[in-house]
This record gives sequence, structure tokens and C-alpha cells, in this order.
Amino acid sequence: MSRAGSVIDKLVYRILPRKEYVEVSGSIIVAPHRRLSGLAFKDNDVYVKSAEHEARRLIDYFKCTKETAILDVGCGQGRLPIGLIRVLGEATYTGIDIDRSSIDWCKKFIERQHPSFKFKHLNLYNERYNTGGQKIDATFQFDVKSASAEVAYLFSVFSHTTEEDMRVYLKDFTRVLTPNGNLFFTTFVEDDVPDFSINPENYRLKCSGPLHIVRYNKQYLFSILAECGFSVVDFTHGTEPDGQSGIYLRKTA
Repeated sequence: MSRAGSVIDKLVYRILPRKEYVEVSGSIIVAPHRRLSGLAFKDNDVYVKSAEHEARRLIDYFKCTKETAILDVGCGQGRLPIGLIRVLGEATYTGIDIDRSSIDWCKKFIERQHPSFKFKHLNLYNERYNTGGQKIDATFQFDVKSASAEVAYLFSVFSHTTEEDMRVYLKDFTRVLTPNGNLFFTTFVEDDVPDFSINPENYRLKCSGPLHIVRYNKQYLFSILAECGFSVVDFTHGTEPDGQSGIYLRKTA
């Protein structure tokens, strides 16, 4: 190839829009360059397998079926719903995220083809992801009807959320969830550490930017959950990406 041809190719690459999606094993997923998740999820096969894993997690732990009403807070670019479509075919699902572009992508490439999957933008302030949003207060409620969700799912949300905001979310989940409803979330949890830390020094991960690592003392976190009306069904330490822990809960209040 001539030098002139190489220059032209580079100019064309810059001018032409890059694809919004790729198709992998029959599923439309967000293109790697648009993914907001970690480096491991840039691999298409890893992304699809992880989507299926998350769907099976809800099926195995909470016995979810196509009829189970699932609320996915922090849905991002639709990893969980893509998994649900692959594993269950359809589902009763609502996804919420503070990133407008992620919600727009999900509406365009998931909701249009699968109307039982609904996506909503939530313009809330987060120091890491949405500094232009509205700050949360004690009166906050999700745009979801009371007792309308049987399962609430938050993957890597409380790991980048202040304790105050987490408490507000948990309070409203007792409204949103049905009696004996279930909740799953991940965050960083350890024994023998301060009750609550943001970007703790000398942790196993190098912190980058605000709210990169939100870590809890296990006993302290469990006391918050009990105070907010949840009992721990299962806890898996360090099993999630970046060494986060998985917490499985049932509503008691």
C-alpha cells in the first residue's frame, strides 16, 4: 500500500462512524469500543458468556422465569437482558441507568426487538459517572410502582456509590419489591477494615478517579442491610470481577 493510500484510509476511518454494535452467536451486543465495563469484557465471547452467567445466577438463586418481574438498576448497555434473552427467550424486565447513552443504546437494540424489556434513564448525580445529575435525598423514589419487582439486581453499583446513596436505594427497594422479594448486588467487602472506605490506600486494586472502589467492613454492611429490612441469603467473598463480593438478600420488612 502506498503512503498516500495509508493516509486516505486513516482519514476515512476517522470520518466514517464506528459501528454501535456487533453480532455474536445470534445476539446483538454493544461494540467493544463503546463498552463501559472492564477490559475483560472487551472480548465478545467473554461478554456474551458473562451475560448468560448473570441470567443463570438469577434463575439458580431466585428461581426467575419469564414471568418474574426483574428490576436492573445500573443496567449499563444491557448485559443482563442480553443474557436473559439468550437463556429464557424473554423476560419481564425494567432496566435503569444514569448514563443516557447506555439507555439510548438499549432502547434501540433491545427494547425495539423485545418489547417486554423496558429501559429508563435516571438523571441522578454520581461523582464518577454523572456529575450533571440531580443529587439524591431521603425522599428519592425510583420511577417504579410499589411492590412491582420480585427481584432487584445491581451489578457493580454500590461499589461506586456513597454509603448515604446506598441507604436511600435500599430504603426504596423495600417499597419496590414484593413481599419476600429478593435483592442481589456486588461491592467490595472485607473483614478487619474500617466500616466504610472510598478508594482505600494499599488495597489490591489501584484506584483511578472518584468512587473507583467503595469498600465495606462485612459486619458493618450486614448491619445496614438488616436495618434496612433485608436478610442475607448468601454471601460469596471476592468471587466477582475485581474481587468484589456477591450479596444475595431477601426482603423482610
